[in-house]
Amino acid sequence: MSPIIIESMDQTMALFGLNDLNVRLIEEKLNVRVSLRGNQLHVQGDEANRQVAINVFERMLNYYQNGHPLDITFVHALIDSSLSGKQDNFLINFGDTVAYTYRGRRIFAKTPGQQSYIQAMRSSPLTVAYGPAGTGKTFLAVALAVLALKNREVERLILTRPAVEAGEKLGFLPGDMSQKVDPYLRPLYDSLFEMLGSEGYQKYQDRGMIEVAPLAFMRGRTLQDAFIILDEAQNTSPEQMKMFLTRMGQRSKCVVVGDLTQIDLPNSKLSGLVDALDVLQDIEGVSIVALDKRDVVRNDLVARIVTAYENRR
Repeated sequence: MSPIIIESMDQTMALFGLNDLNVRLIEEKLNVRVSLRGNQLHVQGDEANRQVAINVFERMLNYYQNGHPLDITFVHALIDSSLSGKQDNFLINFGDTVAYTYRGRRIFAKTPGQQSYIQAMRSSPLTVAYGPAGTGKTFLAVALAVLALKNREVERLILTRPAVEAGEKLGFLPGDMSQKVDPYLRPLYDSLFEMLGSEGYQKYQDRGMIEVAPLAFMRGRTLQDAFIILDEAQNTSPEQMKMFLTRMGQRSKCVVVGDLTQIDLPNSKLSGLVDALDVLQDIEGVSIVALDKRDVVRNDLVARIVTAYENRR
């Protein structure tokens, strides 16, 4: 197979990545050796692996030439999809812009799992997604929720999570009830501020279009024309989960996210998320998405940490 011709130094730097991380990853995962001679990229190794590596480089180059940045997460996902023979499906809509942060940063699916997650949220009234930290579960849900609000597809956003105590009791924390529960809700605020900025968030909140509240505040309500997100769902009880899911009113969309490896419920109590994954199977209008370490985009080190904990079990 002929070498890959690289047309510019910018292309070389993009393909190789910071400190050659992209090339080192391809060499490690495909057991090949990559070398650059002039403007020609050569790959040596077993013929089957060599062809996969060249295919990966060609697709990286095409992706970059179409104006998309290359990062280590994309290369990880492209290698995995190429090894499984699903590279064409992987690149369909990959990199399509989902939304922009208030600073103008583009938000898009970085892995096949995130791609499936975004598609599920777009097409289903109820999406349940679970996976380890760093897979973008909450942030992508907030991004689509803010987009729906801006496009007037919904009238308000409601973000909630259970206030499960881990080390400190609410009664011993300073301040009134709002100040006591605020630390539990901080991750939701962080995602909203990233999408809207503090001033934009305040504007929507003053109009009553955004509500961030503990799960207990949802009881007895019917939530219509809303995009509703339940975060940290693994820390709900089955009764709380049922209560939450039955809050959905007309023209509402609901996303439930959690991490089954971070259940903080006392006395080995059954998680509402675990229970829901069983109850909601095969129900029309419900999409269930499983994310894993291959979908970790927070930091490459996070994926290795997740793997280390998995291997210890």
